[in-house]
Amino acid sequence: MKEIVNALYPTLLQSDAVEPPPIRRPPPAKANQNVIDPTSFQSMEVDKLFDSVNHASTVAGQATLYRSLTRPLADAGLIRAKQDAVREIETSGEIRQRLENLIKQARDTEKDFYDLLFGTFVGMLSSPAHKLEIEGYGYASYIRGTRFMLNLVDAAHRLPTPQSEYLATLVDDLKGFSKSRAYALAHGPAYRTEKGMATKAEKGWFVPGIKFKPSLFKPGLLGLVGVLFLVLMELIPIVFEMFDSIGPTIWLFIAPLSLLYIPVVGGFDRDACIYPLRLIFRKSNDVQNLLDSLGKLDELLSFVRLKENFPHPMTLPKILDTDRHTLEVKNVRNPILGKDNRDYVGNDLTLREERLTLVTGPNSGGKTAFCKTLTQTQLLAQIGSYVPAEQAELSPADRIYYQMPEISHLADGEGRFGTELRRTKEIFLSSSPQSLIVMDELSEGTTHEEKIEISMNILDGFRQKGNSTLLITHNHELVDRFQEKKVGLARQVEFKNDQPTYRLIEGISRVSHADRVAKKIGFSKEDIARYLTGR
Repeated sequence: MKEIVNALYPTLLQSDAVEPPPIRRPPPAKANQNVIDPTSFQSMEVDKLFDSVNHASTVAGQATLYRSLTRPLADAGLIRAKQDAVREIETSGEIRQRLENLIKQARDTEKDFYDLLFGTFVGMLSSPAHKLEIEGYGYASYIRGTRFMLNLVDAAHRLPTPQSEYLATLVDDLKGFSKSRAYALAHGPAYRTEKGMATKAEKGWFVPGIKFKPSLFKPGLLGLVGVLFLVLMELIPIVFEMFDSIGPTIWLFIAPLSLLYIPVVGGFDRDACIYPLRLIFRKSNDVQNLLDSLGKLDELLSFVRLKENFPHPMTLPKILDTDRHTLEVKNVRNPILGKDNRDYVGNDLTLREERLTLVTGPNSGGKTAFCKTLTQTQLLAQIGSYVPAEQAELSPADRIYYQMPEISHLADGEGRFGTELRRTKEIFLSSSPQSLIVMDELSEGTTHEEKIEISMNILDGFRQKGNSTLLITHNHELVDRFQEKKVGLARQVEFKNDQPTYRLIEGISRVSHADRVAKKIGFSKEDIARYLTGR
């Protein structure tokens, strides 16, 4: 499990990094590298989803959560392993409390760690010009930054032994850091040798080296200077007589010379010890995995906090192993819109035997919100999180696609129809029976008759592939054609007294309520006449 967990993602901290890991990183540009392609990522509003579900405390935890959302898991076994870890944290009071303490301690000292790795120490006389410039020679940052790593190990040893494999792997990673070279250097002593920084074991008793002490006060150096001075006066009496004759005047020369001690010693420690040591830490796979394990632990804890803070029921979905994508949810709510709305309406949907679902209804009835709810719920399930539903079971999707109407560009050549059709083709060729595909309208920018014909062909193609396909459409004639063939689920958003209930019910909507929407935004026929007359 350890090798699998550590190989899932590129580490938050990279060897060539020049600043702390950013919380938000874009998904991979190539669709075949990921469950979600960049276009679907934007259409599904994953950034807003992150803001809604983020309860991580540390920068590493938040970056890990965002990374999970951009790179969701497609392996059912790994998802279940993360779920088991979440359940154990939720049900074990001792593990929960110890883990809370570990995360809180890390949150309070994490900045010190990044200051050590990426800070520029400007000495005593210069003033910092930006946040990564730090006054002094780096002693304080070194002490606090290495303590961050050492404290993580100590806190991990205080955790009870987890029963879940995924959680146990992360805890063992933290504990195992104590066997690394980076830990030995951080714990000390570290020595400056002719070949660079070395641990005590690497240096050996026979190799000359300077022991690094993160402080300007060097008792050994000062003592050696004092002894040499006394020996000099004993062996060469004339030196003593000279000092005695000059008297107080000598301090006019010694005092300025003593001021050189600080920049000379501080500069040497910074350039010869602290900078090389922090480069070792930055490039160390052990340090990189240490930070990742912290982030993954914080992510797991954030899932538990999400459930406790969301105003509606949440559940860990049952993860299925199936040849084709399957999803069944009861009273599912949108994780973004439902966060601050206790009255948000839940809906049910089952995607098992039927491969095609057609959703119709007037504008502002909740069609798009419902379809985004499904894709966002699928995404949350595939990172091991709770989902906003009373019950849920689903299979991991190898691809989650969300196609929305696109604006054509002059360089496209084919106009809006061609632009959207090219996107639909990409989805079709990349999808499999295990994919979840949502499309908001199809074949826009052509005649009504052609739109129906081409949409029928496209949807039949997806259905024969066997994936789960949902289409949002105002085109009830298209839905009629499929229903006549007894193909697909027909669902519509419900309206009562010309107002949406935001419930999804069986049937086909044949009304648009366009005039109601126009009146709502002040651009109905009457509004236009009023604007023209100036009344």
